[in-house]
Amino acid sequence: MMHAVLQYPIFGPEISCPHCRQVLPALMLTDTYLCHRHGAFEANSETEELVHLQSGRHWRQWEGEWYRQHTHPDGIWFEIHEALDRLYAEGFRATRVVIAHRYQALLGTYLERTAPGDKNNGRHAGLLRLYGLPVEFGPGSSEDPQWRVVNFLLDKEPGLPNHSPYSRFFE
Repeated sequence: MMHAVLQYPIFGPEISCPHCRQVLPALMLTDTYLCHRHGAFEANSETEELVHLQSGRHWRQWEGEWYRQHTHPDGIWFEIHEALDRLYAEGFRATRVVIAHRYQALLGTYLERTAPGDKNNGRHAGLLRLYGLPVEFGPGSSEDPQWRVVNFLLDKEPGLPNHSPYSRFFE
């Protein structure tokens, strides 16, 4: 008799969809999860990745959250831009972006560099920047396993009291 746990993919009998967060059932005796909205996702037990079969996008999980693994600078730029928008909507502003070290070769040449002699940047002169924010690359994945999965982190601080660009219309 086959043990019930062995009948499911590596992530168990169900997961949340990386796109829409709906609960996805595993297809028994396969390595596949099926989202009625986004299609099939295949679990790769060797890499511990979830692969969206239609697009070929890869996802990894850290502490219950799915993180897309990027292969092109535009993907991670877009993800950072969305996170900055969410932060702003919550009343915060970002002060720094820490990007996973594994993306340094992918992004390094595309980031803005502040001129070392630029007096307007003060202590941030000569640093890499993205969307006007200082950028640093996180530790290697051998130093911190979180950075094998997580793409970036934003340092934040409280923003302005009227943080919405539309607040003037509702006063």
